[in-house]
Amino acid sequence: MKRYNKVFFLVQFFFYLVIGSTPFLNKLQAQIVIGKPTFPFTQICANPSFNTFDVNFSFTPTSGINASNQFIVEMSDGSGSFATPTVVHTSVAGAITTSPAKITFSVPVTTSGEAYRLRIRSTSPAATSQLSNPFPAYYKPQDSQFTINNSISNVVFCSGGSYVLSIDNPGTGTNDSPLKYPGLTFNWFRDNGPTVVPTKVASATGGTYTVTTPGVYYAETNYGTCTSDSYSNRVTVTSASSGATAIITSSLGNPFCTSQGPTVLSVTKGNTYQWYKDNIAIANATNQTYSVTTPGQYSVKVSFGSCDANASIDLQEITFSSSLNVNATNAIVPGENLDVIVTTAAVNPTYQWFFNGAQIPNVATNTYTVTTKGSYKVAITQPGSCTVTKELAFEVTYTTDPNPFPDVPNIPNIISPNGDFINDTWILPLDYVSGTDTEVMIVSALGEVVLQTKDYQNDWPTITSPIDFKNVNPIYYYIITTPDKKVKKGSITVIK
Repeated sequence: MKRYNKVFFLVQFFFYLVIGSTPFLNKLQAQIVIGKPTFPFTQICANPSFNTFDVNFSFTPTSGINASNQFIVEMSDGSGSFATPTVVHTSVAGAITTSPAKITFSVPVTTSGEAYRLRIRSTSPAATSQLSNPFPAYYKPQDSQFTINNSISNVVFCSGGSYVLSIDNPGTGTNDSPLKYPGLTFNWFRDNGPTVVPTKVASATGGTYTVTTPGVYYAETNYGTCTSDSYSNRVTVTSASSGATAIITSSLGNPFCTSQGPTVLSVTKGNTYQWYKDNIAIANATNQTYSVTTPGQYSVKVSFGSCDANASIDLQEITFSSSLNVNATNAIVPGENLDVIVTTAAVNPTYQWFFNGAQIPNVATNTYTVTTKGSYKVAITQPGSCTVTKELAFEVTYTTDPNPFPDVPNIPNIISPNGDFINDTWILPLDYVSGTDTEVMIVSALGEVVLQTKDYQNDWPTITSPIDFKNVNPIYYYIITTPDKKVKKGSITVIK
């Protein structure tokens, strides 16, 4: 009887799960099958202006998907592995409810391989399709002609030696170097003439190929079965017992940006090297590369063993043209103004003006009105990825130069720096000025030391240390200490 009850209980429990439990029934019913993805293309050759492709798939039953379901398109790596799949599209929840369906996707910019596959996944319920057929796919970020060997079409190397061909980076002019695009690989070819198929001599991730056999060579960006319009000029390489060729390249290009640090000069690989600047040998510069920070004429002698080669480069810096509307030296009458204007080809320039080596505050335009003699310069800066600064200097003198150290009897307590050359600066008796070793200190009403010197030039306030007229007629205090420790103190009222 007990055994009968136990069996009856188990039957009832199973009947409840299968028949009476709605969630269990839903779980059994909520399954779909996604068919193998298909597509109209045989290969993907994407680029920055074209990167949309369609994949078709079917699923059944359509009633099996939930309202929150999303379909996800995943792409394998270039060998067809889904160990780390790439999601190339995720549909909006509930957007796809009918079968067959189509999804438009784009491939990553790193796509490069001959055996990619696609698969489709659903999220609610979770299901995964079969894998698609394999297909080649490449993203072509650069698909235009470029240069190698600095566009030099004929070179010579020593018999029994070699010559290194390099993709130019960046090269001259508008050269769109493929080396600017990470991840690209390259094929090197020897051209056998118009009626014979070129011979592929090397495949490389770098941008160089070492030639040991004379011939005509060129490089091509490796886009597999996709047609590549990214190829270089042809270079004819010959061998000889003398007259070998060497070429210098600059890592930052020529002209180069000095604010980005040194540029590395590299020469064709040889056995030994000696670098020169302006035809003078540079001590210890005996490597294939030489790092420089200044423009100029650089050259190098390369030994290939059986013969030598010389190469040179006129290295220039990125700059811009600028000029002033005044001469290098200018004379004005005391009380006269000189309007200085900068004309420049710099893009979005900024300006800093200097008087006697100190920056003039609150002046940041391309014009400045000079009222006082002295040494001036303006620094023009062009911002951007390459920051360039250029300085223009000029001098201003007086046609009739007033005595900077007049013999005055008393220490003045009032000055009026208004540019009329009357009481413009604080003029002291000769016992306290430059040459007497007397310390002159001027303190603001807030206790800030605005001047402290033992070589007072009768020039306070200066252009670079102007008076703050936030308060009307500000008051300053002075302390004059002679070499024998005699002290004079007082105030100075500044009248605007």
